[in-house]
Amino acid sequence: MRALVIEEPYKAVVKEVPYPVPHSGEVTIKVKHTGICGTDIHIYKGEFLSPYPIIPGHEFSGVIHEIGENVTGFHVGERVTADPSLFCGECEYCLTHRGNQCTNWGALGNTTDGSMAEYVKVPARNVVKLPDSLSFEEAAFIEPMACVVHAMNRLDLQVGERVLLFGAGAMGQQLIQSLKMAGASELVVVDLDQAKLDMGLEWGATKGVLSHEMETELNQEKYPHGFDVVVDATGIPSVIERAFDYIGKTGKYLQFGVTAQDAKISLDPFKLYNNDWTVLGSMAINYTFIPAFHWVKEGRIQLKPLISDQLSLEETIDYLQGNRSSSQFKVQVEIEK
Repeated sequence: MRALVIEEPYKAVVKEVPYPVPHSGEVTIKVKHTGICGTDIHIYKGEFLSPYPIIPGHEFSGVIHEIGENVTGFHVGERVTADPSLFCGECEYCLTHRGNQCTNWGALGNTTDGSMAEYVKVPARNVVKLPDSLSFEEAAFIEPMACVVHAMNRLDLQVGERVLLFGAGAMGQQLIQSLKMAGASELVVVDLDQAKLDMGLEWGATKGVLSHEMETELNQEKYPHGFDVVVDATGIPSVIERAFDYIGKTGKYLQFGVTAQDAKISLDPFKLYNNDWTVLGSMAINYTFIPAFHWVKEGRIQLKPLISDQLSLEETIDYLQGNRSSSQFKVQVEIEK
């Protein structure tokens, strides 16, 4: 089968690789669509915990192609998606509902071959059947939405809290819609691109601020008490460091965007102590794929407008290499039309 393989940092090729035969308890899915995540770019750059060579891709949809032994409840040709999480289910973290911190944590496209290929094999227990009302494009969004759901669970937003969000890309737009539904009052969004801010205003942001206008639009005169919640969805260290300037007393900070493994920021520990801040991380998915599926299935989150482009496997190499537009939202790889 054809697959995009990252052979080592900054080296990606499309080539023939062995077909993934499903073992006991597994199914092989013929991939239709797979989303490109910021983590895939970190993997390409050698900034994540992935081994090499690896087939990236963990946001996908398709149809069941082959069923392994001891698998029931599925049949060939069914439209499906799948949670890419590979938790061991036996360690202390898994047994206390903290699977995303699993001692033997793994994920399709992160620690083992993923969905930027014609076929991908997954544990049958991770597979979710799709209703006819849900397109393959939308279904490939369930994994990133599961990350948002985990973030929202971590944040535990209180109705009426004022929120500042950095980043209005595809993930930022999903966060905007989710924060609105969860009860945010004021929801200010910062980004480099006006079109992204305009979309954010459509989905529930109360104010959009271009990053170069932050000094005047978010100054202490206008926001003397800061914000109750500050969220980063950029993963850019300089943005993250600056974000802490806007947290109000007893405020919460959520790190949602993925940074390079070796990224560092400077943090004032006295402010952290004196202002009673809460600092949260949000790592991937934590048993949130099914809740995200229900949210998407019921149309609670608008996803189709977030698909900017659909690429071939070959075109994806250029995208990973940096031929990306700041105006793009989600880019998906169309494996089979």
